[in-house]
Amino acid sequence: MLSMECWCWARVLVLSCLLQAFSAHSDFYTSIGQMTDLLYTEKDLVISLKNYIMVEEMKLKQVKQWAEKMDALSATATQDPEGFLGHPVNAFKLMKRLNTEWGELESLVLKDTTDGFISNLTLQRQRFPTDKDQTGAAKALLRLQDTYRLDTNTMSTGDLPGVTHKSSMTVDDCFELGKIAYSDMDYYHTELWMEQALKQLDEGEESTIDKVTVLDYLSYAIYQQGELGRALEATKKLLRLDPEHQRANGNLKYFEFQLIKQRKAEEDKKAQDKGKDKKRSKREPSDASKKRKTFREPAPERKMYEMLCRGEGIKMTPRKQSRLFCRYYNNHNHPSFLLKPAKQEDEWEHPHIIRYHDIISHSEIERIKQLAMPRLRRATISNPITGVLETAPYRISKSAWLTEYDDPMIDQINQRIEDLTGLEMDTAEELQVANYGVGGQYEPHFDFGRKDEPDAFKELGTGNRVATWLFYMSDVAAGGATVFTDVGAAVWPKKGTAVFWYNLFPSGEGDYSTRHAACPVLVGNKWVSNKWIHERGQEFRRPCGLNETA
Repeated sequence: MLSMECWCWARVLVLSCLLQAFSAHSDFYTSIGQMTDLLYTEKDLVISLKNYIMVEEMKLKQVKQWAEKMDALSATATQDPEGFLGHPVNAFKLMKRLNTEWGELESLVLKDTTDGFISNLTLQRQRFPTDKDQTGAAKALLRLQDTYRLDTNTMSTGDLPGVTHKSSMTVDDCFELGKIAYSDMDYYHTELWMEQALKQLDEGEESTIDKVTVLDYLSYAIYQQGELGRALEATKKLLRLDPEHQRANGNLKYFEFQLIKQRKAEEDKKAQDKGKDKKRSKREPSDASKKRKTFREPAPERKMYEMLCRGEGIKMTPRKQSRLFCRYYNNHNHPSFLLKPAKQEDEWEHPHIIRYHDIISHSEIERIKQLAMPRLRRATISNPITGVLETAPYRISKSAWLTEYDDPMIDQINQRIEDLTGLEMDTAEELQVANYGVGGQYEPHFDFGRKDEPDAFKELGTGNRVATWLFYMSDVAAGGATVFTDVGAAVWPKKGTAVFWYNLFPSGEGDYSTRHAACPVLVGNKWVSNKWIHERGQEFRRPCGLNETA
């Protein structure tokens, strides 16, 4: 039987091998699929920590309490890793624990550097999520809050639609979100989350964060949004708790001075306007009397995008609905579909978006995910100016590319797409597999290259992207729709289905009504795979039209 010391070092050796697999990955928060590995890593740390406690004969009470808390959480999480991480609060807290809290624990017990647990933890921390991951997960929560119009209390209590692993946020979590927003000069969200932290403190929740610290951030965030009256009230509240607070005392005098100047300017303006047209003399309400906005008003396209993501603003009239049908479909009596035609449903008329039901099996989906998982990398976009592939904050996901050489099944899937669409697959791009991360999204974009991007796909030599085929490989509990912002259409993920649309008219001109986006995943884990079909090889399969929009 191995001694405890040998067992610990054997464990470290195994973990070092596992960490080599992690080394190829970064930006954990951009893929829920890869984040599941972190849960097992965390669970292993808990086991190692419990052995450390046993060897040290339970002398570190604080460490034991932490271990038991993590043990319970990990046991629940690893029963359904993707479901657990599908809750954005769980994903954020995982980033926070591994990036911050485990480091604090390491510092607590670092004095005993000979123990196996310390070696284990130190080794694993080399591949833990970074500050970038924690910040990315936090910003994802803020993005979800805006897109789905969630108030801070709903998010903090974890009462999100479709949740199976409910998780609430502590004062520390709320404060951390507020601080990240503050660092980004996002004073709107700073105010919302500092107020939530203050609310939970007022309700008696225990925390290492005190009200004075929260009010310090809160008053400044309110001031930065131009609400001097409210900023002054928050500062006075801070000073009642800490009369000697140096910065607050300075701010108090400054806010009072600025408020006097503001009121004097309003009175002077009122005097100047006196006797003029009634509409012009009508006094604008002061900051204090203005109704506070719960949510920010986005730009027009962004507004439509967010409305469609919430299931609002969909322009499906009864007349349009009457022109949409379901049918059994077999393209030109293809032998593959003679006995079992494909189930086809019209999702939208213009552009014509078609959904195919039961078109990819569960076993095929699992095989695709298995092949893609080790290859997932942060998804990139093509810079419209330079043409260089780069990451972007408006595309939060990881992707991988699969060819028929990776597995014969990929060739079968490509053939299935060709049989149903009648389009040549030899010039199509490889099958792209994407897994969305915390709040994963892809903001409005075109799949095809526009006239101002003549070299968009020049390196492929196969022309423009004539059509898009998109498999949905998972159900999504909430959010994650594919929306078409120009026409007001929304298509919701359904596992085993696929949607298809043409990006170009038969003339080769781009169809600008196909501008679309992938909505942020609110709850769940979204897996998709897509095939971009190009112009070359389609000359006789889809002949050119006689006019621009034929």
